Amino acid sequence: MLNKPFFALRGCWLACLLASGSLMASDETREQAGEGVDTQRLQAELQQQIDSADEETRAALEELRERERDTRELESQNASLTGRLAEEAERQVRLTAALDTLADTRAALPDIERNMQTQLTEWIEGDLPFLKDQRLARVETLQNDQGAEPAERIEGMLDIWRTELDYGREMDTWRGRLELDDEQLEVDFLRVGRVGFYYLTPDGRQGGVWNAQDREWQPLSGDHVQEVRNGLRIAEDQRAPDLLTLPLSITVSTDQGGQP
Repeated sequence: MLNKPFFALRGCWLACLLASGSLMASDETREQAGEGVDTQRLQAELQQQIDSADEETRAALEELRERERDTRELESQNASLTGRLAEEAERQVRLTAALDTLADTRAALPDIERNMQTQLTEWIEGDLPFLKDQRLARVETLQNDQGAEPAERIEGMLDIWRTELDYGREMDTWRGRLELDDEQLEVDFLRVGRVGFYYLTPDGRQGGVWNAQDREWQPLSGDHVQEVRNGLRIAEDQRAPDLLTLPLSITVSTDQGGQP
């Protein structure tokens, strides 16, 4: 009878011990479980940081590549622009030099114009006196054209020079009035380039040649009058071109060897 409480007490102690061990095991398990959750959370956060770092790194690398592409493109554009700028600078230098030359040329234009006018007038005055009033009027009209720029008047002078040069290559005839021995005659003029200038009265009986050295008309013989008549027909396309035997208006000088 005495042993029952002892066993009962012992059983209660064992039960308490087991219960206590069970509680301790349960706390430990919970502790371990808590530590596992924290570790997983830390691992997840670390992985997220790694992923974020990877994304930032990839973004930084992509941005770096873009910057490199932009840099290469800018370098290429700069190289091209440098070349164009060098060409433009050279062009500006040429343009500046041309403008300086143009300014000098513009300043010299009035003197050039006056010299050309003087030379033309002296040339016509000293030339054979064919169409003299008409030729001088061209120069005077151009000279008095104040509405034209100097460059335009110079171009006009050049046109007159070309016309004067053409006279030396042409054969021409026209009817006009001639003052001879204080008498006004209506005559037919014949010009052979710049070497011969003749006249013939309409009745064909009187003719003359201009002597450039003496600056006067000289009469022609009967044979030469006939040659002038032939020349008039040739100039008017009434006769085929032929050799004319006529005295010249100018004096042809020869050297010591007799060559003209």
